[in-house]
Amino acid sequence: MVDAWEAAVEAQIRSAQERGEFDNLPGMGKPIPGRDLPYDESWWIKSFLEREALPTDLLLPTPLQLRRRAEQVPDEVRDLPTEESVREFVGALNREIVAWLRYPSGPRVVVRPVDTEAVLRQWRAHRAARNAAVASVPGVTESSIRPRRRWRWPWRWA
Repeated sequence: MVDAWEAAVEAQIRSAQERGEFDNLPGMGKPIPGRDLPYDESWWIKSFLEREALPTDLLLPTPLQLRRRAEQVPDEVRDLPTEESVREFVGALNREIVAWLRYPSGPRVVVRPVDTEAVLRQWRAHRAARNAAVASVPGVTESSIRPRRRWRWPWRWA
């Protein structure tokens, strides 16, 4: 029965080749990417992340993700417009950190809540330096400086 099935499949492939259905396929005549590289067990996840342009941080365990996000807080809040928005951002991150600390999973990594007041001091200092730079350049106003858009986790809007 298996031989009959294989024969039927081979006949369909042969007839498709004769009709020219395999001619001019995308990638025809090009080498297979990664063929000369050593075998990697996680090739499929790496190719998925590259193809979908996802950050590799998604592969990290939760405590390392939280720790990395805590380290990036000054850069993330730099362009926020008000102290209240900075407090909200840091508060949301601290709530996630505390939730993880209550029920830790993954490797045991030291993750501490972010000091809101220290972040606010940095934010104020950066804001004052930026305002001084804006005041020193004629014709440039605060509203003419566009903040950079940053990538955010799509499920963390709330």
